[in-house]
Amino acid sequence: MPDVLCFSHLRWDFVYQRPQHLLSRFARETRVFFIEEPIFDCDAAHFDVSKREDDLHVVVPHIPPSANGDANGFLKSLLEKLLDDYHITNYISWYYTPQMLPWSRNLHPRAVVYDCMDELSAFKFAPHDLLENERQLLGIADLLFTGGQSLYEAKKDRHRRVFAFPSSIDREHFAQARTTTDEPDDQANIPRPRLGFCGVIDERFDIDLLAKMAELRPEWSFVMVGPVVKIAEEDLPRRENIYYLGGKNYKKLPAYLAGWDIALMPFALNESTRFISPTKTPEYLAAGKPVISTPVRDVVRPYGEMRLVEIASTADEFVAAANRIFLVGDSDYWLSRVDAFLSATSWDKTFNEMKGLIMEQVIAGPPGVFTRAV
Repeated sequence: MPDVLCFSHLRWDFVYQRPQHLLSRFARETRVFFIEEPIFDCDAAHFDVSKREDDLHVVVPHIPPSANGDANGFLKSLLEKLLDDYHITNYISWYYTPQMLPWSRNLHPRAVVYDCMDELSAFKFAPHDLLENERQLLGIADLLFTGGQSLYEAKKDRHRRVFAFPSSIDREHFAQARTTTDEPDDQANIPRPRLGFCGVIDERFDIDLLAKMAELRPEWSFVMVGPVVKIAEEDLPRRENIYYLGGKNYKKLPAYLAGWDIALMPFALNESTRFISPTKTPEYLAAGKPVISTPVRDVVRPYGEMRLVEIASTADEFVAAANRIFLVGDSDYWLSRVDAFLSATSWDKTFNEMKGLIMEQVIAGPPGVFTRAV
């Protein structure tokens, strides 16, 4: 297995999600260099490389603030030095963001993989040149993976080798929520019933919907676990029954979910959520928690259609769905169908299928099948 150079807009220590699940598995078999976005905070440009579990190396570029207009030149030089220092000659270039292409296009990898987990151009503060950089990345990529079915449908005509890999699940990890009795200190005294959300709170999160639910049911507690990004603190709804607990370590998440009665996915329906495939859907279900979500396409299909997740659009509909769940109580039949569905997927399975495509269709494939021209 060649080394993996991963170019990511997400930081390794931010929220444990798709890149961490996949690249940590690559690191069990080969060297992985997870290259983050630059930080403009130093006098002399350098890479800060920290070794993590197995053969994972987190690489953080530090660039002088005065070089903001010419960061690509510094980053290109630093990347060349990284390859030289670590004797990286046989490798795959793995992209999560097209924005790193301008300073990494001079590489000579065995394969180029674009794991398109989100439609980044629809996100708040998206760079003006992102779509052009993506066009060029698609022109040189050997394989295009998408983070969900909707994103696959949007990209399938733009590349000759595109494969859908929707959000997967670490079942054993989140299934701990079904049996653990440990209650985190900052959640222990929150009154029940508890309706919880776990994830990044950003422009994809419908804060008005949360506020309305809290107003309709002041006797319910709404527990928000996760960092707040791109939303001003003063814009967050503040009610006595809304609790913001901040970001938590991935290992501790099952303990928080264990203390909830219902798990929520109150996503806004806008351009930023049009193609999302929330990882938290299977995570909530693996934890054994009933789920209520707004009608995000990749949640409606298949979870809503299979009646594994309640779908609601308004605060009144969320409250009505929660009341139905409270009325029915624990359902062994529902949980058995959840487990049957989740048994068909895992991050190990996703990783092995991705690796198989790389090795069989690109690296071991016939010469001349793929061409790279920007």
